[in-house]
Amino acid sequence: MSRSARSSRGKPTHSRSAVGGRPRSAGAHEFALPSGTTPVLPAVTSFAELDMPDELAAELAQQGVTVPFPIQAATLPSALAGRDVLGRGRTGSGKTLAFGLALLARTAGQRAEPRRPLALVLVPTRELAQQVTEALTPYARRLRLRPATVVGGVSVNRQADALRGGVEVIIATPGRLHDLIERGDCRLDQVRTTVLDEADQMADMGFLPQVTRLLRQVPADGQRMLFSATLDHNIGLLVRQFLDDPALHSVDPSAGTITTMEHHVLHIADTDKRSVVTRVAARDGRVILFLDTKRAVDRLTRHLLTSGVRAAALHGGKSQPQRTRTLDHFKTGHVTALVATNVAARGIHVDDLDLVVNVDPPADHKDYLHRGGRTARAGGSGSVVTLVTPDQRRAMVRLMADAGITPQTARVHPDDAELARITGARHPSGVPVTISAPAPQQARRGGGAARRPARSRRPGR
Repeated sequence: MSRSARSSRGKPTHSRSAVGGRPRSAGAHEFALPSGTTPVLPAVTSFAELDMPDELAAELAQQGVTVPFPIQAATLPSALAGRDVLGRGRTGSGKTLAFGLALLARTAGQRAEPRRPLALVLVPTRELAQQVTEALTPYARRLRLRPATVVGGVSVNRQADALRGGVEVIIATPGRLHDLIERGDCRLDQVRTTVLDEADQMADMGFLPQVTRLLRQVPADGQRMLFSATLDHNIGLLVRQFLDDPALHSVDPSAGTITTMEHHVLHIADTDKRSVVTRVAARDGRVILFLDTKRAVDRLTRHLLTSGVRAAALHGGKSQPQRTRTLDHFKTGHVTALVATNVAARGIHVDDLDLVVNVDPPADHKDYLHRGGRTARAGGSGSVVTLVTPDQRRAMVRLMADAGITPQTARVHPDDAELARITGARHPSGVPVTISAPAPQQARRGGGAARRPARSRRPGR
């Protein structure tokens, strides 16, 4: 019987939370799954309760990771037991270790043949691929497993060389992985564990054909895990086709109920927008400013630099070495205002980032959730501010209702004390600044940045 036939359980009814074991009604935008035939294993309270290799336990202790986050406590028992897993946890909730520890534990002790990895993590962006690689590499090293990062924007030949040398775990964007398979440099016929991180974006139509094409090349009897901050109907297509009796764990509150995150909608006049944005960007502290287009990002970045704000642009038109260096500058405080498109909405973790500003309101509630998820991470606090002009009010009301959020609202102008209170806005120095241009980096372990950018701009590169 095929995987898709075995995973069909009738009409969806409800999802189940592994915390407390109570059914959780699906939200307005989330699909529902039937109860599985296999009981969901109970959550644990410590890593010591889990059947993991001693090397992983030792690395967790060395990294100072002592108590599992809720998504880890809920999903690891099922994942370590080999179950297919569907995990919902908000951004910054610890999903990487939730799937990563299980993937590494189940791959431990094996050695991959050239070009034939044993475990696969698919992600939508290069930044997320690098973040997952960096998070898992210390644990993989403990187990003598070889990870590789497979993304666009860097040398495909260097990545092919790594695969020819043999790697057990690849963290990949779909487009570049497809290229390597087409070249004959990679085969997925020995992959036993497959993870889709940020699965809601991977199920969007821009990615879905590539993702399904790749999943069909993975052995049908292997383990599949999908992790996401939202579980919408597109994910249901993947679940029904590729997961067999998945253990469903939904453990985190929605963005609207996270008590450490404040949501503000600030109504402004069209003529005040640039002045408001400039003063918010000049605050004492870091901020991510989201805009819709690459051109708008570049234009605002130039203006901020001229005004005396240490700003840098991040979007898909930048090479991977540039994007990596820009993020490093932002994380270290060399850049204080990161001006970005949605490429920065997933896979970017910055400690103690307390403000995200939607200069252009997001297209839908999922984009809002992921943009806002760059702050208030791992129990921290932060604010999400959305600037709304008169013609955007109605759409913003609908978006907030879809997200289940009741924001604080105010009408502000550039010199408003309320704007300063909420965002820390202040006058910029007016002295132009220059941020040193990102330079090409040496390759990192596991197939990191290289000199030549990829030519293709297809999704997933």
